[in-house]
Amino acid sequence: MTALGLDNPGETFTLPGGATVRLAWAAETDVGRRRKANEDSYIARMPVFAVADGMGGHLSGDLASAAVVNRLDEAITGTVAAPQLVELALEEATRDISVVAGDSELGVGTTVTGAVLTLADGIPSFAVFNIGDSRVYRFERNSLKQVTVDHSLVQEMYEAGQLTRSQAAKHPDGNIITRAVGFQSQPTPDYWMLPLKKGMRLIICSDGLTGELDDKRIRLNLSAGLSPRETAGALVDAALASGGRDNVTVIVIEVLAVD
Repeated sequence: MTALGLDNPGETFTLPGGATVRLAWAAETDVGRRRKANEDSYIARMPVFAVADGMGGHLSGDLASAAVVNRLDEAITGTVAAPQLVELALEEATRDISVVAGDSELGVGTTVTGAVLTLADGIPSFAVFNIGDSRVYRFERNSLKQVTVDHSLVQEMYEAGQLTRSQAAKHPDGNIITRAVGFQSQPTPDYWMLPLKKGMRLIICSDGLTGELDDKRIRLNLSAGLSPRETAGALVDAALASGGRDNVTVIVIEVLAVD
């Protein structure tokens, strides 16, 4: 497990062009109740926030997720960044992972999901990106909305009308993903652009959270109005109390002000 960045209770940043934003964020991770090692890694610093959930066994999964956050850390600097830098970083990480994988028959890979602060036509925005089944949620005006779409077998079955939402949440093949970083394949993230609004929050998490808590319980934790530090800790604690069957990682970002 690799953790990059420090919690920030609130800081104002001046962006190119003169716009200012004030952001607060915090991250929390835990190995869970059943796993021996934490294969999640994360980065939480301006302008990039991301969670990677490694696959491939005790050591390899950890190294795969670490490769992703380390390459994002190297590629993305400053106060804003172009979303294209995400793909360049993931391509470098894919090469790193191929070295880690060696002759592994099962292969080695990782999910990654997150957000980069960018300017879209001069407007401060989060460029949300995703590969795999970790997730980004937006919480605004007491409403929680999943931004990313899982790359998973269950998601495909749901979209094909073969499963209801409740059936998908409990399906035994819920851990089978259809897109990842690694496995000798070209990383292909999906993107969503979210203009910053005062009071909005982003929740970036591995499936160790969403495997234990449904959207209603996640929203209830956010509705408490606690700080990002307290909210991230409360969400991880709730996942552990519900079973903690997997590593769980949560980043909470809050927009305190935006010009």
